[in-house]
Amino acid sequence: MKTVYTCFCTDVIHDGHLNIIKEAKKFGSVTIGALSDKALIRYNKFPTISLEERIKLYESLEGVDRVVVQNSMMYDDVIPELKPDYVVHGDNWANGPESAIRANVIKLLEQYGGELAEVPYTYNENVKKIDQRLKEKLSMPEYRRRRLRDLINMCPIVKTIEAHSGLTGLIAEKTVVENNGKLDQFDAMWVSSLCDSTDRGKPDIELVDMSSRLRTINDIMEVTTKPIILDGDTGGLTEHFVYNVRTLERMGVSAVIIEDKTGLKKNSLFGTEVEQTQDSIENFSAKIAAGKKAQLTDDFMIIARIESLILERGMEDALTRAKAFVEAGADGIMIHSRKKSPAEIFEFCDKFREIDSTTPLVVVPTSFNTVTEEELSAHGVNIVIYANQLMRAAFPAMTKTAETILKTHRALEADEMLMPFKDIITLINEL
Repeated sequence: MKTVYTCFCTDVIHDGHLNIIKEAKKFGSVTIGALSDKALIRYNKFPTISLEERIKLYESLEGVDRVVVQNSMMYDDVIPELKPDYVVHGDNWANGPESAIRANVIKLLEQYGGELAEVPYTYNENVKKIDQRLKEKLSMPEYRRRRLRDLINMCPIVKTIEAHSGLTGLIAEKTVVENNGKLDQFDAMWVSSLCDSTDRGKPDIELVDMSSRLRTINDIMEVTTKPIILDGDTGGLTEHFVYNVRTLERMGVSAVIIEDKTGLKKNSLFGTEVEQTQDSIENFSAKIAAGKKAQLTDDFMIIARIESLILERGMEDALTRAKAFVEAGADGIMIHSRKKSPAEIFEFCDKFREIDSTTPLVVVPTSFNTVTEEELSAHGVNIVIYANQLMRAAFPAMTKTAETILKTHRALEADEMLMPFKDIITLINEL
């Protein structure tokens, strides 16, 4: 009997999957590949049930003869081993980033004479409702909140980009690229105090209160499913911080990062150019401990941001603080630097890893932007945050457009700088 292979990456079976199996069965014995958790994450389909549960689900389907695990979005680990006579897939991967997967399959099949059979993609109201239900499930607080911890355990490095509105949240959520035969995307979103303030035309001095920050988070959460890390500035008064922890945890935020400074907040990019006061180790440790005591689940993370290198207090001070903050209960350490070279970040990470091999490390390579994610991961970094690039990209584009219209007294000349609005609104899902 001929052998057929198709890969599933779903937690919920709908008409489209059943149609794939029905069509595949016409060719011969059907093997389903269950995409692993790590591969699903790269495929923008975070699992809501375990791999074992997915295998049992696929095994229960009529027409399925066998289920195997596929460990990569690409089929390199399964086709050479199974050598199926046919690979069956929906025809929805012919264009866009997924076309790289299709090309990979065709190349692998050509090596021994296998064939690709494509089935018209099934899209009806039932499929639409099931897909929408799964997205809603992923956006629920109990699923979204714990996802950052899962990502840290499953990914070499968690790629995080700034979002300051529902639209930028959608960009973070839906941007997928093909690069060197692989698909890639962002894993999480960073809600920056700087960008939140800038978007409102206000200085970054904690002038935008927590209620306004929560509205931004809610706008983003309504249209996305990826985990959110909040820039919590200094955390404010300890008595206020404990309540904010409860609120953020209840909303489904995955983590808050607070910095060890006191007084009127000044952006770290100014370093020693402005007066900035670093909190004492004892006071900041007490704030962390109070926040950890207030939270109700083990999912939520409080990450301590250390400003010692920014304020030129030295490496030993930074390491001493990191050790103390972890002992106080911090779930991660963020180390910051204004230097163009990542050398002192590497030094801190290497020395920290000598005394602590497990606590997650977070960096924000705004100044030292030549460093790659692979280099950071090699020095023990778990989360990289691209903290303000979307905001900085938007501002010059908007300014140039406004200037062009003023100079020409019409909009024609600005058109070449603009994306068609139709392309923008396709990001937005309709219920």
